Amino acid sequence: MPPIPPLDLVQQYKTIQQEVEEAVKRVLSSGRYIGGEEVKAFESEFGAYIGSPFCVACNSGTDALYLALTALDLKPGDEVITTPFTFFATAEVVSRLGAVPVFVDLDPLTLNLDLDQVEAAITPHTRVLLPVHLFGQPVNMSRLMDLARDHGLKVVEDCAQAIGAGWKDQKVGSFGDLGCFSFFPTKNLGACGDGGAIVTADPHLAQRLRQLREHGSPERYYHSELGLNSRLDGLQAAILRIKLKSLDRWNQQRRQVADRYQAGLQDLSALQLPYVLPNSEPVWHQYTLRVQACRSSPRCQVLPETTPCVLPEKTRCRDWVRSQLAERGIQSMVYYPIPLHQQVVYQSAPCRFGLLPIAEQAAHTVLSLPMFPELSPEQQNQVIQSLHQILGA
Repeated sequence: MPPIPPLDLVQQYKTIQQEVEEAVKRVLSSGRYIGGEEVKAFESEFGAYIGSPFCVACNSGTDALYLALTALDLKPGDEVITTPFTFFATAEVVSRLGAVPVFVDLDPLTLNLDLDQVEAAITPHTRVLLPVHLFGQPVNMSRLMDLARDHGLKVVEDCAQAIGAGWKDQKVGSFGDLGCFSFFPTKNLGACGDGGAIVTADPHLAQRLRQLREHGSPERYYHSELGLNSRLDGLQAAILRIKLKSLDRWNQQRRQVADRYQAGLQDLSALQLPYVLPNSEPVWHQYTLRVQACRSSPRCQVLPETTPCVLPEKTRCRDWVRSQLAERGIQSMVYYPIPLHQQVVYQSAPCRFGLLPIAEQAAHTVLSLPMFPELSPEQQNQVIQSLHQILGA
């Protein structure tokens, strides 16, 4: 069987190729390449899909977060509680505004924010809670919103990996004051380039966001504040409109892939499989398990428990399993090898954190298997069988 990639964007494109090419030609013929009717239509359709009355498109998920926090008037010294186990942009935008990212540890089951620790981290300087729906698994938004109301805090949801995910039959992104999305090509709803969006139920925030994305301009050539050039291209909007129609189907296919992994790998004691909270409807942007130990593998069975591991120095069990998969033509990924509080920049930039053992352990153990809607049962069986061979079950 040919090598199995972690994802395959070409397969997905082939299923919608004719529609996409017609849309691209339509935009090119229109002469409206920035903004225009395609962007307005996408904003309306995407906002309706999420369940928010207002949607403001922008040019990346990073800008979506930056614009959202700017619209909330985040000031230097304000504290934003978030996770250390996410893509760098989540904390980067907080620091760019002079505010302080406060990292709290993870729920050991879901790898999302530990909400007990969120509550304990709240101080008089806290302004915003910034949950990340990691790998497409929703945070418990019922409890998080209760915390925000009890302490008078704003909520910005980072939904970059969770487009279409739900908590208690409500789409993530529609709970907080603002929901931020990325349309990076690898996302569940990916453009053919960069793109992002912010959704909100607040018309004043929506208007402010539109102004901020246009150089702080409420009217052309008149500027009332400093903003950004962060507009979505008409071409990307047209492509996203087509792909949005298939998003629920693609997400359902991802759930089927996840179900097959869960069933096929449940008897491997060296692996901790993803945990899904009750009331949660994940969309499996990644299928990320944890390699807790490989003592059950043929490599380790000949060694007494007291014998030191024979892996090269600094090589983890996870890394060995990943290398074994690669030898069998199966590509896997590690999200993320270094928690944010251990990044070089946060050894000097202002941030706040205590002991974060779960996040640090996760960085050494997580492994993301191939996950995309078009992954065939045959390909998936190869992944499952390979893990059984590697781990000796």
